[in-house]
Amino acid sequence: MISQTLARRYSSALLALGQEDGNFAKYGEDLATFTGLMVNQDLAEALGNPIYPVENRRKVLEAVLAKMGLSPVVENFLGLVFDKGRIAHLVAINDNYQRLVDEANNIKRATATSAAPLSEAILGQIKATLEEMTGKTIILEARQDPEVIGGIVAQVGDLTLDGSIKTQL
Repeated sequence: MISQTLARRYSSALLALGQEDGNFAKYGEDLATFTGLMVNQDLAEALGNPIYPVENRRKVLEAVLAKMGLSPVVENFLGLVFDKGRIAHLVAINDNYQRLVDEANNIKRATATSAAPLSEAILGQIKATLEEMTGKTIILEARQDPEVIGGIVAQVGDLTLDGSIKTQL
């Protein structure tokens, strides 16, 4: 819960900066790129483990940022996150920031779950229907789940449209 509160606070602050100068999408890309590096356990440990001196961890962060060529605003933001001891929450901050960028761009993410693979034509129809229902641009992810048995379960945010045989049984 605390992590989500922090994520909202930090991501909202970065989005406000990005909207002010019109680079919020670029900042999102930069933040996602850096967050992708945090999958490396060695880097995550080097930056987040308090057993190492703060000065050494800061030097590691600066060295990584120097090689990446991110925008100065994102570099400063990551420095602030590090200085405040919130680097462990970076994945949650990034996830929340990407959601805020989607909202700013009038985009919703949706999933379509079926028992078998869906053709591009069917996925296109599902996407068009969801766009019509929500009034937003939809980014559709197709998933497979044999437990659905047949039919499709579409989910956009809190809205779930369940046309599966499993539910009907």
